Amino acid sequence: MKLEITVQQIAMLLQGEVVGGDANAKVSTIAKIQEGDEGAISFLANMKYEEFIYSTKVSAVIVSKSFVPKQEVPCAMIVVEDAYAGFTDLLTEYQRMLSLAKVGIEQPAFIDESVEMDKATAYVGAFTYISKGVKIGKNAKIHPQVFIGEGVEIGDNCVLYAGVKVCHGSKLGNNCTLQAGAVIGSDGFGFAPQKDGTYKTIPQIGNVILEDNVDVGANTVVDRATMGSTVLKKGVKLDNLIQIAHNVVIGSNTVIASQTGVSGSSEIGENCMVGGQVGVSGHIKVADRTMIAAQSGLAQGVEQAGTRIMGSPAIPSIEHLKSFAVYRKLPELQRIVRDLEKKVLSL
Repeated sequence: MKLEITVQQIAMLLQGEVVGGDANAKVSTIAKIQEGDEGAISFLANMKYEEFIYSTKVSAVIVSKSFVPKQEVPCAMIVVEDAYAGFTDLLTEYQRMLSLAKVGIEQPAFIDESVEMDKATAYVGAFTYISKGVKIGKNAKIHPQVFIGEGVEIGDNCVLYAGVKVCHGSKLGNNCTLQAGAVIGSDGFGFAPQKDGTYKTIPQIGNVILEDNVDVGANTVVDRATMGSTVLKKGVKLDNLIQIAHNVVIGSNTVIASQTGVSGSSEIGENCMVGGQVGVSGHIKVADRTMIAAQSGLAQGVEQAGTRIMGSPAIPSIEHLKSFAVYRKLPELQRIVRDLEKKVLSL
């Protein structure tokens, strides 16, 4: 599917203004400013790419109000408050159009007769299995080879890409997106050590709750709670290859990058930013707006909101950088100490 709308219509969608060029030109695709041809639309947000706007072949470019051309621009400019935000809005609308275009139930697919689903707006891909007692909202887009366990509830406008597994009792709010291979509601890592050195499995009888507007990356796993719920609150965004353990709570609008692991029963606050390959110990709390640098290891909680931490074990960023500055000088300091030691012994 391609876009088939005019430059003026896009400007109206983005609440922008068309300057120069042909406002009635039709746009059918999205492209980079340096690569696109006629019929494409692009954007200019980073001034490192400004040179390309004077030679681009695209039909329209989204620019910020603060942009002042140094020479003539050969295409229409859609002027908005923020070019990057405007282009993001356009991509979002484009994705929505692609999503809504898919409707119908492919075969073979198994849908239990008890399932509640708006089949008029739903898409169910081939080899999907939807268990009994499942409730699915409007405009659901369930791609091939998805498994949905018993009693699962899924809100409106949710997209589950190929190979997603949503295990029994899990609940998804509205506008959630699960990328390919994500697993929601697998058993938490619960094993009780026995006197003979073996381990006994602790039944995981809780569930997972994803609130509205949660995105989960490819092959990311969110474990069900031992009791109660593992909760990802509104607007949480998880990258690919992340492990969220049982009974974890992640606050609204927190974003977590790839290969991070959050251990059981930890709580991460709202609007936090967590870099890649971060390890979070169990049973700790992280305050709102905390920023955690990549490859950090948290062994204890963070109490003050807005703290920036890094390192392993993680400490405030400024302290870590000061410590690292000393660490880099250790060979020199060692040489100085040895020279002083020789002088003292020679006395």
